[in-house]
Amino acid sequence: MERTPRAILFLLLLLLVDPGVAQNTTGKADEFHVGVILNLGSLVGKVARTSISLAVQDFYAVHQNYSTKLTLHFRDSMASDVKAASAAIELLDNYKLQAIIGPQKSSEAVFISKIGNITQVPTVSFTATSPSLTSDTMPYFVRATLNDSAQVNSIASLVKAYGWREVVLVYENTDYGRGILPYLISALQESDVHVPYQSVIPPSATSEIMMQELYKLMTMQTRVFIVHMSSTMTSLLFTKAKEAGMMDKGFAWITTNGVANIIDSLNPSVTEVMNGVLGLRYHVPKSKELDSFSIRWNRMYQQDNPDESPFNKLSIVGLRAYDTIWALAQAAEKVGISSAPNKQPWSIKNSTCLESMVISPNGPKLLAAIVQNKFRGISGDFDLTDKQLKVSVFQIINVVGRGWREIGFWSVKSGLSRQLNQNGLKTTGSASMLDLNPVIWPGESTEIPRGWEIPISGKKLRVGVHTSNCPEFIKTFRDPVTNVTSASGLSVDIFEEAIKRLPFALTYEYLAFDTADTATTGSYNDFIYQVYLQKYDIAVGDITVRYNRSLYVDFTVPYTESGVGMIVPVKENMIKNMWIFLKPLSTGMWFGSIIFFIYTGVVAWLLEYLNGNQHVHEEKLERFLSRIVLLVWMFVFLVLTSSYTASFASMLTVQQLSPTVTDVHELQRKGEYVGFHRGSYIEGLLVDIGFEKSKMRPYETQEDFAAALSKGSKDGDIAALVHEIPYIKLFLAKYSKGYTMVGPIYKSAGFAFALPKQSPLRAEMSRAILNITGEDSINEIEKKWIYQNSHQHEDKIDGSGAITFESFGGLFLLTGIVTTCSLAVAMLMNLYKKYQENAWSKEDDQNECGHRQQGANGDSQEEQGDQNSNEHGNCSDIEKQTTLKVPLSSNTE
Repeated sequence: MERTPRAILFLLLLLLVDPGVAQNTTGKADEFHVGVILNLGSLVGKVARTSISLAVQDFYAVHQNYSTKLTLHFRDSMASDVKAASAAIELLDNYKLQAIIGPQKSSEAVFISKIGNITQVPTVSFTATSPSLTSDTMPYFVRATLNDSAQVNSIASLVKAYGWREVVLVYENTDYGRGILPYLISALQESDVHVPYQSVIPPSATSEIMMQELYKLMTMQTRVFIVHMSSTMTSLLFTKAKEAGMMDKGFAWITTNGVANIIDSLNPSVTEVMNGVLGLRYHVPKSKELDSFSIRWNRMYQQDNPDESPFNKLSIVGLRAYDTIWALAQAAEKVGISSAPNKQPWSIKNSTCLESMVISPNGPKLLAAIVQNKFRGISGDFDLTDKQLKVSVFQIINVVGRGWREIGFWSVKSGLSRQLNQNGLKTTGSASMLDLNPVIWPGESTEIPRGWEIPISGKKLRVGVHTSNCPEFIKTFRDPVTNVTSASGLSVDIFEEAIKRLPFALTYEYLAFDTADTATTGSYNDFIYQVYLQKYDIAVGDITVRYNRSLYVDFTVPYTESGVGMIVPVKENMIKNMWIFLKPLSTGMWFGSIIFFIYTGVVAWLLEYLNGNQHVHEEKLERFLSRIVLLVWMFVFLVLTSSYTASFASMLTVQQLSPTVTDVHELQRKGEYVGFHRGSYIEGLLVDIGFEKSKMRPYETQEDFAAALSKGSKDGDIAALVHEIPYIKLFLAKYSKGYTMVGPIYKSAGFAFALPKQSPLRAEMSRAILNITGEDSINEIEKKWIYQNSHQHEDKIDGSGAITFESFGGLFLLTGIVTTCSLAVAMLMNLYKKYQENAWSKEDDQNECGHRQQGANGDSQEEQGDQNSNEHGNCSDIEKQTTLKVPLSSNTE
């Protein structure tokens, strides 16, 4: 359309009067009003303002064709919740804001987010980190940073890595300070770290108030402090801590990311007093864009704040502010400017102050666009899907000089590590302090602080002692003049030796457990309960580690042998058995040996007989095979004899130590009486096993035990005594003859010292006890107290334990029978031979007399003479044979 000169003149006048109209006619972007509420007088507020201004310039320099443009309206909250809320109401009323950036403090965010809920105006804060702001009651609140609770696991891992068992929390009494507490305490407890004290500092604390609180901390044992404060409060805290001597060797300080993130911007004088402090800060990946932005940011910051210190540097706060503007600008372009009229909220119709506020028509859409926006910003991955940034990697730093050095990293997947690769994953080691770079601790010490010290107030360690029924373990004495308590015994010697081996000096005093003062029954449970009531710092004595006791106190490692056993008499009837010599070999072995012995002899005789050896002249094996058979048998016999000897010797030894009973359940089934120490937990143990209370008998002293065991269950006393092994060792040292130990029949932890829950002294004492029990020191102490009176009640040695003739009665009886029978057979054979000789002599005499009578009759006939002559000759032959026969028979015998 052709323009007339008049129309052109009108346009020129309009440009002179209202430049905005001219911009609109030339395609000017629609204004998207955004309120920015910060504490502009604070360091964080100044850093954020520069970053926000620079972000708007950079974004629209890149996106020149966008139809919307953020129009920022800055307001100073002056660190006041009321002024921050008033600023929000004023901006909503005057500019019909589409969104609010800020506020800076979590307490301010609570008020403003409630206003945002009513007007449906999204509130985006990159500094409000209180976990309470994530509630569903604030649907229009978006956190463009991490929740404070995101760092608690990294802090707990760091504390655990250095082996600290107790920490003190130091925080300011604000929403920011209190918000992290439940999450941090829970994370520490999961890592078995105790919080004995919480130091609450009011936000208006003066130097005097701060020093009073620090002096209170110095009177405590714990030397590890976790600080969660604003930068202003933190600067005052460490300045005064330096004056109080709490920045010296032995102390450990950890700051949360609220201060560690802006450590570069703190005054150098503050950084110097913080030397040795550990801090956790957000990890920002390095990039060329970040380097370029840092240079431009420093230039603009100096222009915006010409009077500021040149030491102020860009921090994560500035980076998050920059990325927040980019996210909001992209969401604004996506949603655009709505032409729908604003609606009056029903909830404030009767309000005089807020009646002008209206509901934003773009609120729900803008909120959805903000949380769906994901991109890679200068600060790293920027993802607000959960209405807050997700947990990323934390960087662990150590303040040194006027700067800091990197110690390591922590991530959700990998835990602690010294370095990260490009993917942010752990590259070396496990979650321990060895995976972190060395730290320069307060006092320029390279030695890791122990985490606790005895307070510098001259207070002595209160050691509770309880006289035992067995004074060899512990016995207490009280001087009637000085009223000073002393103690002696095995438990006391181990305690005092452990104190000497601690890596630090420790003074202590003994306090006797007096039931009159404590209104208790005097049991060990009552004694230990005094530790829980903090009347004793440690309880020393023959204290058994029990589950119910561990609910109230912690125990050191045991210093005695653990377990429950039985004292039973030794049975000796087996060694008096006359046939005990048969026991080493089974019945089958005896019969087998005899059969093979006979078989071997028969085979050897047959082999000789087949060879023609009748054994008439000499008993000698002549055949080679018979010698081989006999040689093999002699080898078998040698092995059998050796085995018999070893088995028999072992059997005699074992039988001398054989207990009358080996199973506690056997006593219960037989209905035997058992004894226990009066007042001990053994009574409950026996009931759990199944013993009737009528079968259980309590006793007080070692002498009572011995008297009851000597009579036995049949005589109305006990068949066994159930007791803890340390007491059994003491009993057997005194009454070793006739008794032995069976067990352990039940598991127990042994004797230990009791300390308050989470006491830092427990670890040191346990290490000292392990050092003692691992050396010869424990043997010397036991020799002094347990075995000093060993065998004092034992009878004189009379050789009753030696092998007696009665024990081998069967063997000697068998030998005697064989010998006697052999002698009887020999004598009978001799008598029989003599009888034969006498019979032959009488027959010869009769023959001789007959011959003489025939010759006297005088027959002169020649035939008769010849006949007599022949008969006489025959008689002579018979006499010769008889004469030769007698010695032959004798030789044969």
